[in-house]
Amino acid sequence: MSIIPDDLKYANTHEWARLEPENTVRVGISDFAQAQLGDVVFIELPDLGRKVKTGEACAVIESVKAASDIYSPVSGEVVGVNAGLTDSPELVNQDSYGHWLFLVKADDLAELDQLLTAEQYEKSAAP
Repeated sequence: MSIIPDDLKYANTHEWARLEPENTVRVGISDFAQAQLGDVVFIELPDLGRKVKTGEACAVIESVKAASDIYSPVSGEVVGVNAGLTDSPELVNQDSYGHWLFLVKADDLAELDQLLTAEQYEKSAAP
């Protein structure tokens, strides 16, 4: 059974989003996603200052099994990246909620309302 924290919102594509101060949204991948990927060996993070749209592929995670695009759950500007994951991508396997990928300064926080609650995500995406 996957871990699914109640205080986060989730995309059908297995990203999680947490609202932070100043309209920023912290983004990572769910426990279900990291389990499906297997051992993560490489993470390509978006460039700072990049403008992203909801559902746009903006990062890549590679594992021993496959490479997967990571999609932004909200539109806005990338204002932070977890650079430590570049050198230690396996940290995502150890704690997918403690090791976020990037921060987006959201253009419209109402987009978060389009994401799934933990209960909805559990029912729809993470058996």
